Amino acid sequence: MHSNSQFATNVYYDRTFDCDAAKILPGEYYYTGKNMLIVTVLGSCVSACIRDRVTGLGGMNHFMLPDGGDSGPVSASMRYGSFAMEVLINDLLKAGARREHLEAKVFGGGAVLRGFTAMNVGERNAAFVMQFLKMERIPVLAEDLNDIHPRKVYFFPKTGKVLVKKLMQTQNDTVAKRELDYARRLKVEPVGGAIDLF
Repeated sequence: MHSNSQFATNVYYDRTFDCDAAKILPGEYYYTGKNMLIVTVLGSCVSACIRDRVTGLGGMNHFMLPDGGDSGPVSASMRYGSFAMEVLINDLLKAGARREHLEAKVFGGGAVLRGFTAMNVGERNAAFVMQFLKMERIPVLAEDLNDIHPRKVYFFPKTGKVLVKKLMQTQNDTVAKRELDYARRLKVEPVGGAIDLF
């Protein structure tokens, strides 16, 4: 697996929802066929929750486009975003999902990171994910994008249900710090690894 997208390993039991849950951090993704929950907290980053509506197999990623100076139609930064989306979609297809049954819900892209507003990082991430899904012809059933709040997203792939909790700016320091660290790590390196498209 390329270092830009890691399969999340933080699985715990969630008392509130009485089920297992996988927590994903920036740059991670997770998918499952089990009746469990995938949770993340988003600031300027975006998450796509993608599932096969027939089998209930689904997953979520959490990424941002690095600021790679968007010269050319397919900038390094766009390739990075495509990679984050393709890794999740390909893993779902390998696990038995059917491309024509995929549906998506997308979240995040808030103007949360002060000092990032000049680049409109959140907006760019949000626009990218919508454009990508449109090109892949994966219907977007719900979205909660942009705005100024960090959000906590709970995704139940089996049913497709998503709960979104807007967080106050004051709870936001850890989110912002985590995303800034992630953004620094992202200094656009070439996106590696050939991907098998199913």
